[in-house]
Parts: sequence; C-alpha cells; structure tokens
Amino acid sequence: MLFKPVSYGTHIQDSITKKACTRALVHSWPSQNPNENGYINDDKLGPNSVRVSNPFGSGRDYDSCQEPGEEVQSKFLRNYNANGQEIEGFRRVENDGDEIRHPLVKEVCRLIDLRSTWNPNLENELKQLVRSLKPQQVSAVLRYQKDARIALQLFYWADRQWRYQHHPIVYTTMLEILSKTSLYQGAKRVIRLMSRRRIRLHPEAFGYLMISYSRAGHWRKALQVFSVMEKAKISPNLLVYNIAIYVLVKSNKLEMAMKILDRMKLVDVAPNEVTYNCLIKGYCDEGRIQDAMNLIQNMPLNNCSPDKVCYHTIMGFYCKQNRIEEIRNLMKKMNESNLIPDQVTYNMLIHMLSKSGYGVSAISFLKEAEEHGFSIDKIEYSAIIHSFCESGDIEKAKQLMNEMNTKGCPPDIVTYTSVINGLCSVGKVLEAKKLLQEISKIGCKPNTVSYTAFLNGLCRNGKSSEALEILNTSEDELWVPNAITYSVLMHGFIREGKLTEAHEMAREMIRNGFSPTPAEINLLILSLCQKGQPNDAKKLIQECLEKCEVNKVNFTTLIHGFCQNQDLESAFSVLDDMYLKNIKPDAVTYTAIIDTLGKMGLIEKAIEMINKMLEKSLIPTIVTYRVIINRFCQHGRVNELLSLLDKMVLRQPYKNVYNQVIEKLCFFGKVDEAYKLLGKVLRTGSGTDVDTCHMLIGSYLKKGDPGSAYKVVGRMFSRNLVPDLKLCEKVSKSLSVCGMSREADEIMLRFVERGKISPRSVLAVKM
Repeated sequence: MLFKPVSYGTHIQDSITKKACTRALVHSWPSQNPNENGYINDDKLGPNSVRVSNPFGSGRDYDSCQEPGEEVQSKFLRNYNANGQEIEGFRRVENDGDEIRHPLVKEVCRLIDLRSTWNPNLENELKQLVRSLKPQQVSAVLRYQKDARIALQLFYWADRQWRYQHHPIVYTTMLEILSKTSLYQGAKRVIRLMSRRRIRLHPEAFGYLMISYSRAGHWRKALQVFSVMEKAKISPNLLVYNIAIYVLVKSNKLEMAMKILDRMKLVDVAPNEVTYNCLIKGYCDEGRIQDAMNLIQNMPLNNCSPDKVCYHTIMGFYCKQNRIEEIRNLMKKMNESNLIPDQVTYNMLIHMLSKSGYGVSAISFLKEAEEHGFSIDKIEYSAIIHSFCESGDIEKAKQLMNEMNTKGCPPDIVTYTSVINGLCSVGKVLEAKKLLQEISKIGCKPNTVSYTAFLNGLCRNGKSSEALEILNTSEDELWVPNAITYSVLMHGFIREGKLTEAHEMAREMIRNGFSPTPAEINLLILSLCQKGQPNDAKKLIQECLEKCEVNKVNFTTLIHGFCQNQDLESAFSVLDDMYLKNIKPDAVTYTAIIDTLGKMGLIEKAIEMINKMLEKSLIPTIVTYRVIINRFCQHGRVNELLSLLDKMVLRQPYKNVYNQVIEKLCFFGKVDEAYKLLGKVLRTGSGTDVDTCHMLIGSYLKKGDPGSAYKVVGRMFSRNLVPDLKLCEKVSKSLSVCGMSREADEIMLRFVERGKISPRSVLAVKM
C-alpha cells in the first residue's frame, strides 16, 4: 500500500502569508547526482500539528489596504548577502501554475486522491508516472496536496522507489511546504536526508526549519538551529538572522532579538530594513513606542535607511489609539527623509482608523489625500461608512454615502449593505427596507448578503414571520439564500419561542443542501427540551444524522432534557443510540444521568453508572464530583460515596473532595458522619480545611452539642490551625452554660498561648 490515509483532526492551512511572501528563493543546484547510500528507514511523522496561523500578523480587511508590517512580509523570505544585495543562487521555480495543469501531474494528483481505495495496480501506475515527472512537476504535485502530511508521506514513498531520486529542488519544495506548518520533525528528517545524500545544504534550508519550530511554539529549538549550522560549518546569512529575530519577536523575547542584532554586527552581517521592521513591530506590540522611534533614528548609523514600512508600523500603533498629532509628526519626518507619504500611506491610515472605530479621523485623512491629488475609491469610503455604522452613527454614514454620489464615486452593493446592516442594528428596519427597495431601482442589485443583513434586522426586532415571507420570495427577487440566511431565521424563531417554526427552518435548511452546525442544532435541542419537548428534539437529531454532523454535545443535551423530565428510559435509549452511531459519550453525558438517578433515590443504579464511566476511562469533571457528593450525602450513603471517591481520585485528583463531603453532610444535618471524615481533611492544613472545620463547628453549635464542637477545635489546634476567635468564644460560652467550664477556659487559653489575645480578654469573655 502506498501510504495509509489518516484522518487528522486539524486541517493544515497554507497561509504563511501572501503568495509573494512564500516565494522563498531556491538554490541553483549543482549538477552532480546525489549519493545513493543511506536511505531513511523510519518515515514516521512527527506529532499532530496544530492549526497554523499567519506568522506575520493579521493581514488586511480590504484588498487595497496593507496592514503595518505587511510590506515586511513580502520581503521576509528573500535572501541577502552581507552588503544587502539579493543573492540569485537560491531560487524557487515559479512555474507551478503551468506545471499543475500538465496531464501527468493531474493524473498523479488524481491517483493520490484515490488513496483510500488503493490497490497494487494503482500503486504500480503511480510508480511509473513518478519516474516520468520532471523535478518541477514533482514539486507541483507536492504543493497540490492540501494536507502537508500527505505531501510528506508521498515524498518519503517516492524516495524509496527503485531508479528514482529526488532532485534537489524537490527537497527545497518539501521544506518550504513544511515551513507553512508545525511539522518540524518532518523538516528535520528532510534536512537529514539531504545530508545523507550529500546534497549541498544552504542556510535557507535551516531557515525553513526555524519557521516550523516557531509555528509549533518552540522558539528555543528554533535558536538551537544555529548550533546545528555551526556543526555543519554553514554560516547563517541575513535571511536566517531575520527569521531568528522574527521568531523571538513573536515569542515576546524582544531583548533576546536585540542580542541577535548585536551578534549580526559582530559577524559582519549587515541588517536591512526587514531586520529593523521586525524589531519595530515588536516594540509597537509591547507599547514601547519610544524605543521603536529610537530604533528608526539609529538605522542610518548602521548604513540602513528607514523605509515607509518602518513609519507605517508605528502609524498603525497610533491609529489604534487615535493619536492623530503623533501620526502627522511622523508624516513630517517621512518628508524630511525624502519618503513622501503616498496613496498607500493614506489608504493604510484610513483603513486602520476605520477598523479601530475612529471614522471622523479617517475622514480627515481622506480629504487630505484628495487635496494631494490621490484618488480615493469606493473601498476607502466603504471602510469609513462601515465604521460609522458599527458605532451606530447612521446619519453620518448616510451623509458620507451622499457625498460619494456627488463626487462621481457611486456606492456599490458592499457600501449599501453596510448601511442596511447599520440601520437594522439601531432598530430602523423600515428605513432599511426602503433603502433595499431604492437600490434595486437605481441598478444596484441587492445580493444574498444584503438580504441576509435585512432579514437579520427583522428577526432581531421580533419580526421573524415577516422575514420568512421575504425568504419565500427569494426566487422572484433572483437571490439565493445561503446557510447564514437560514440560520438567521432559525435563531429569530428560537428567540421568539416559535420552536415549531425554528424546527421547520432547520428542515428547510437541510432540504436545500445546507448543514446546520452542531452549535445551531444544540441551540434548537436545548430550546425544545426547556419547553418540555425532548421527543421533538430527538426527532430533530434523527433527521440531522442523515444529512449533517451531530456530535456528543447534541446527544448530551437531549439526554439532559429527558433527565429533567425524569424519563430515564428515553435517556438510556439515547445513550445506546450514541454507541450505535459511534459517538462516544463523555463524563458530562454520564453526569447528567447519574444526577437524575441520585435525585430519584436510585443509588444502586447510580453506582453502576459511575463504575461504567470509570471502566470506559472517562475522566470525572468537577461537576461530576459535586453531583455525586451531593446526591450520596443527601441519602446518607457515605460508605459507598467514599469507596467511589477513592476510585475517582485515581483518575482525576481533586484536592478538596473530602472538604466538600464534610460540608455537604453538614448541610444535610449529618454532622456525626462528617466528623468521622475530619482526619482526611486535617492532613493538608490548608485555608480550605479551616473553613470546613468552621462549618463543622457551627453545625455542632446549631445542633446544641458544644462538646463535639470543642473536640473539633482541639483537633485544629493540634494541627497548628488557628480557628476563628469569635466562633470559639461562642463555643466557650456554650460550654460554660453546659457546665463544662474547664473545657471553656482551655479553648481561650489556647489563644493566649499563641499570643492571639491577652489574659484580660479571657476574663472579659467569662464576664
């Protein structure tokens, strides 16, 4: 079999940054063949990867706007020598778009997609095809795989085939793919394999490994790559140092990143703008804006002039705080450095201010940009209008929209949708409806997003039935509802308590090929159960099982609904259905049933369910402990409770479990049973133990048994726990009333011995 298809829980996203950012330059490889000795025998994958995120920031909201620092990203993986000149020796083949359309590449990708139904004939066919592929085509096949682990398995499999050897470009491609994930183990093995094949290793290969370590959260291991390079007698270049600085900045190790900068100076590797931009971004993220400014001032001393990205990064920080004066001072400094603020600068300021909710300030820069002759399009206007709509200033948004028309920049459907959504958010649904009708007349056809925003406004204002009427006319209006549209109406009906309509909307959603999320299904199940209709909720689950995903939370909610009605037979039936559907219950599921069994006094059955839960290696939660303690103490089944707790703490330790048992026994008036457990509590001597003893003392006083309260006080003192003075004064007075003067005096003398009170205070208590 080629390689087993594995179902991994987390999808690996190819989002290291924009495509321009990922095009790391690849070696022009030597012509000699790699050595055939030393095949890797263990091609096990590393630990499961985590969901990767963009390592260079949050990206942007609008296609025409760059976030501060995004220009750094587009240069980040370029290779520079010590003089700042770009090296041409490490280049990536840029024709993947053409190669992926090659018939051989398409056929290989098709066969890989069929791996779940693999057979020897298909494997032989794939072997022949792989030998026929050019190195660029092999790289294209690897990049085509949506899951990097599948690409890595394919890479290993092909490497083991007879009369086939990977071209050096393929190794670099594999490292590049792995750098977009947290699969650092795979990257290590690829580098090790290159070394065994005697393929020349360049610093960039180690840079890819450092990025993988960073994505997995191992910044220390990323820095250890320097030691590996030193052993291999490979000197880090500017790219590797820049990656190291970036890794440290993202790990909030800014001071260590500055030490890397000092090390670069010692080894005559000149920092460039990318180096400083990473450090400036780090200072801004920590709010150390003055340090960032000092770094810009010191850049010329290192033969590196600040670029616009340096200033844009700091401006972005100021935009989040609406510090307009500081932004304008920065623009003056840009002019002094012959970096004239251009349209990119103004677009960035407009979008950042709008995104931060400062629409008025964004307008000032919009007008300034127009005065300087820059063209401001619909995207910038829409960003500001969206900001006003978000803040509820609809009049200002409408005014700005009218201004767009007068300037020959008519609003598009995105702009109108923002205003419709804003009107609905402030309750002006009729005005939103009127605007929706008007834009249809002027040739700007509302789309699904526009109608969904309007329907959401209707539903939030208690007009879900009206929203349903508009949904039913969607074919006449030539718009197609999507999953969000149906969800909006379903939520609206649930809010209004119209569960039948909500249930029907879920059915309609499924009939039209959309799948409600488990969270949406759970909301409807919960609402039905709260209305005392768990049987309807069960029908909903049965309908959803055929078309969409249903998880254990949905079943648990249904079981809890039946338990609330004390319908244990139906609850157990649903539990059996979970096992039949291969949906494993968790501790929460069992806790709901155990609580109901305890409430109904079926302790033996509850014990059976607890043991069954433990046999299935389910970890008890804090709620599980509380439920079991409450129900068993309520019925006075202390011995069985202690036996169960001994088993449970082996699976999931719970520090204050016996404190809760004593307190719950006191609550139910079973004070003597609680006293028997006092020894288990007094072993630790924590503040919680003191509170538990106080509750036990108070329970004895309430019961009229000061002698037993005296025993508890004595045991506390013997464990160096000082009880509450006022509570002990009550115990002392009660003892005196009962003719136990010696014990009463002894309690107060204990406080005198520890210096808590004076002898005169003891006399005052007696008086």
